[in-house]
Amino acid sequence: MTARGFRGGQDTDDLDEDYVEEVLALVNETTGHGDSRDARASRGSSRKPDGSHVSREAQGTRDASHAPPQKDRHRATPWAEARATAARAARPVAARRTPVSVTLDDALGLVLAAPLTALTDLPSFDSSAMDGWAVSGPGPWAVRDEGVLAGHAEPVALADGEAVRIATGARVPAGATAILRSEHGRTDEKGGLHPTREVQHGQDIRPRGQECRSGDQLLPDGAVVTPAVLGLAAAAGYDTLAAVPRPRVEVLVLGDELLTEGRPHDGLIRDALGPMLPPWLRALGAEVVALRRIGDDEKALHQALTTSPADLIVTTGGTAAGPVDHVHPVLRRIGADLLVDGVQVRPGHPMLLARTKPDQHLVGLPGNPLAAVSGLVTLAEPLLRVLAGRAAAEPYTLPLREAVHGHPYDTRIVPVFLRDDHAVPLHYNGPAMLRGIAAADALVVVPQGGARAGQEVELLELPWATGIASCFS
Repeated sequence: MTARGFRGGQDTDDLDEDYVEEVLALVNETTGHGDSRDARASRGSSRKPDGSHVSREAQGTRDASHAPPQKDRHRATPWAEARATAARAARPVAARRTPVSVTLDDALGLVLAAPLTALTDLPSFDSSAMDGWAVSGPGPWAVRDEGVLAGHAEPVALADGEAVRIATGARVPAGATAILRSEHGRTDEKGGLHPTREVQHGQDIRPRGQECRSGDQLLPDGAVVTPAVLGLAAAAGYDTLAAVPRPRVEVLVLGDELLTEGRPHDGLIRDALGPMLPPWLRALGAEVVALRRIGDDEKALHQALTTSPADLIVTTGGTAAGPVDHVHPVLRRIGADLLVDGVQVRPGHPMLLARTKPDQHLVGLPGNPLAAVSGLVTLAEPLLRVLAGRAAAEPYTLPLREAVHGHPYDTRIVPVFLRDDHAVPLHYNGPAMLRGIAAADALVVVPQGGARAGQEVELLELPWATGIASCFS
């Protein structure tokens, strides 16, 4: 299908597909037309795919012939509510999860399950901040023959008027009053040491407990373990950390038409979600325990769902009502609790969230790649965030550089790059396209009806991006 034109730099392929879906839904629907017509005729003017507007009177005519079934509209969950539902569903499960003890080597990216408390004073002894001499009293000083190196036992105390060579990090001898830097001292022919600038009492000595005292809280529980946190924990004496375990995720790629290698041919296409989803889920704090390709096989899907040990099962495709869309029938068969069945968002509206066991959930993603990304940020991200113990990101908004088409009654998720404190919409943002998201810094949340140039819109950070906050620095 070709785009009908460009407005605000956005191609409209995805909007055309949305309207086709509406018409097809109408053709297949045999009831509910009156309710749909009454509900939509009261909305006033709306935006067509080409960006123009339809009057209230004309809209009533269009609604009578093009409105999607009203029962489907009622079933679909508003986008923000769907995200809140996913987070809420995870909270009782997260509360029952037992913290794990992990080595520092395995802790990166986890969340602290207990405060990080200093096990010792830091530094644990008075130490030298510089290479030079430890000196006692005013100069000049008589220099001892031996030196003091880092990692050695406590050195012999200095008497007044004495100095000793010392390395950075070495224990400062008792009686030392300052460290004289190497570049600030000179020795005479008799071996006496003279300062070349004034020496202040205590200069370049790191006193014991300067950074913290034993028992001080260094970080609260809930802090994400970064490389710097690992360094701090090691300095404070930790070998292991109490952390929230990573939520385990199993990815099930559905579809007989998918290739795992080579070029597309003979109606077959490459599987883009198999390579994309596991690293994306890991970036969200998950442990991907398996990636399985099981095709369009209802029996195999049932077997996979009922035997999976994962905290979250992510499926791709099969969430609609076609002849090989088996997700809904299998969920009904196993008695799953359907928490979200369709979301008012484009792309990705056939996504779903189900509770398959008391401590297990399933997120069903649409098969189109960008629609699947929409499902990830809508349902999988909030659920995994809560299970992993991570705090919600601070909300950010930025003005749009260009206008973005909206859907008449659904939220849109559009990839953007960030420039000069503006969000610049990217082309190639149709449901089956990845070219736009591959170049994106973030996603923007476009409200119903679209957004004009300069309008502030919510941004969703991509887990590998530099960070939305950097736009404000």
